[in-house]
Amino acid sequence: MRFKDIIQSDRESKNKFKFEGTFLDYLEIVKENPGIAKLAHKRMYDIIIEKGFEILKPEENQRIRKIYGNEVIKRYEFFKKDFYGIDKVLMKIVNYFYSASMKGEEARQVLYLVGPVGAGKSSLVEALKKALESADPIYTLKGCPMHEEPLHLVPKHLRPKFQDLLGVEIEGDLCPVCKYRLLNDYKGEYENFPVTTTSFSIRSRKGIGVVPPVDPNNQDTSILTGSVDISKMDMYSEDDPRVFSLNGAFNVGNRGMVEFIEVFKNDVEYLHTIITATQEKSIPSPGKGSMIYFDGIIIAHSNEAEWNRFKSDHTNEAILDRIVKIEVPYCLEQTEEVKIYEKILRKSNFKAHIAPHTIEMAAMFAILTRLKPSNKVDPITKLRIYNGEEIVEKGTTKRIDIMELREEAGLNEGMDGISTRFIVKAIDNAISNSEHDCINPLSIMESMIKSVKDLDAADDVKKRYMGFIQDTIRKEYNKILEKEITKAFIHSFREQAESLFDNYIDNAEAFVNKSKLKDKSTGEELQPDEQFMRSIEEQIGVSESSCKGFRSDVTSYMFYVVRNGGKINYESYEPLKEAIEKKLTSSVKELSRIVTKSRVRDKEQDEKYNSMVEQMKAEGYCDHCCDIILKYAANNLWKD
Repeated sequence: MRFKDIIQSDRESKNKFKFEGTFLDYLEIVKENPGIAKLAHKRMYDIIIEKGFEILKPEENQRIRKIYGNEVIKRYEFFKKDFYGIDKVLMKIVNYFYSASMKGEEARQVLYLVGPVGAGKSSLVEALKKALESADPIYTLKGCPMHEEPLHLVPKHLRPKFQDLLGVEIEGDLCPVCKYRLLNDYKGEYENFPVTTTSFSIRSRKGIGVVPPVDPNNQDTSILTGSVDISKMDMYSEDDPRVFSLNGAFNVGNRGMVEFIEVFKNDVEYLHTIITATQEKSIPSPGKGSMIYFDGIIIAHSNEAEWNRFKSDHTNEAILDRIVKIEVPYCLEQTEEVKIYEKILRKSNFKAHIAPHTIEMAAMFAILTRLKPSNKVDPITKLRIYNGEEIVEKGTTKRIDIMELREEAGLNEGMDGISTRFIVKAIDNAISNSEHDCINPLSIMESMIKSVKDLDAADDVKKRYMGFIQDTIRKEYNKILEKEITKAFIHSFREQAESLFDNYIDNAEAFVNKSKLKDKSTGEELQPDEQFMRSIEEQIGVSESSCKGFRSDVTSYMFYVVRNGGKINYESYEPLKEAIEKKLTSSVKELSRIVTKSRVRDKEQDEKYNSMVEQMKAEGYCDHCCDIILKYAANNLWKD
């Protein structure tokens, strides 16, 4: 397609939505489709919902059950591609818009997002603003500075009749400018008032107003509600609408959204407009004019310290009573945190190769700094529980109630720690300093250590963070790497694992049912192989006395999976999966130790080493990071 064709096609598609007509024409359109006269909160709710959502029930989703207990989670397509690990926050935001769209109390309150830096508050607001920009155009009174709803033309005494005919509720009054034009330009004949369509635009300040923090010594309320044009004062009186410049954030954001950035950096007197804009849905006009109807979403956001300072002053009660506060904490799920970094990297121009587990280790550090210490579990165990993983201890899945851990931590968990921006900058630095355009877990740990040293924080905090990287995370990475290298060394690892699994399940089932096994080759009936089962169970510390219960648990679980239409494999039951992997890796540990540490290899060793390297490359390593990782393994794993 040529450039001219693209431009022409876009222009034609936009022209389809253009409308020019009278108020009478508009009434016929509303009669056919009452939904076009919706208010701002309803419009935003519809934009979110029309993208669709999925309902995740705990009884159908193991991960949801482990993380949220018995709560049903709604995951909205609108947020799905850009926001991770904050499902409950997003549900609260959508619930706010739902209640407001039904004209509940939320329709007359500010949506206030509070949380630590880099948690995603601004990104959430940006997503809502961009959604408005891509929404269908709205019908407005032509020439109205506030792009107001044309139904405001209907006189009060006729509104009940019009509401019955149109099937909509008419709310609001004409702004002073349109009221003046109606009386003087159209002689009160509102049916002839021109109506047109307009789109939302951040850049053109149409339907989206933004209020940045203002200098306390120069807080001019005209930024919010417009001003009087002094150049016209010698022609018209002070209360004449023709002197009004209705270009404040509330005027601009009518029918759309007004955003207050770092809202509580402003003096409280500057925020008094919020009081009437929410509860009375009206804002002051410039000069001595009457109040002006306002229909818009007011979204504010700031950091927690500013919120705490603001709410501690009892004189701010009027504004506090008009706020729906939603906390936006850092993500506390490692899997979801990884997705955040991957999304940011995709949007950048960095093309470096990233070795397996690199982003995972960075995410692990971020989550560890955000979790509150627990008396019940160690930090890594808590991280895994919050990530929806099974905790295996002495051969059985340890049941640790995530709700108890959350209750122990308190409501403030996730509201401090290392920000997403900190980690992304550490990743950027690691890529920038890489000579081979490749980063790996070792280089990212080194980059994070440098970043922590430069961090503006108390010494005890920096010491704790350094301990996470140099001790906790390094130990975890060593475990992952040992398993990965030995897996790469074993050819057809999965096939061997599945074979061990099938054999164990057959023997365990026969043992539990007190029956015999039939040899597949000879047809001979055999007793369950106790020695074989014990060789698997011992890998995870199942004692002689508890092996009977373990076998019963395994077979019961497998029966449950099959009965519910699932497929079973060696990864189905976490304790058994770990036992089988340990069985396989222990059988080659000595061999892998020799190969990775041998400076001079014989031909057979060299072939096996090269085969291992090829397997690791198939898993996502490149020649450079594979060489570095294996040298690190030789010096740090399987020490004599």
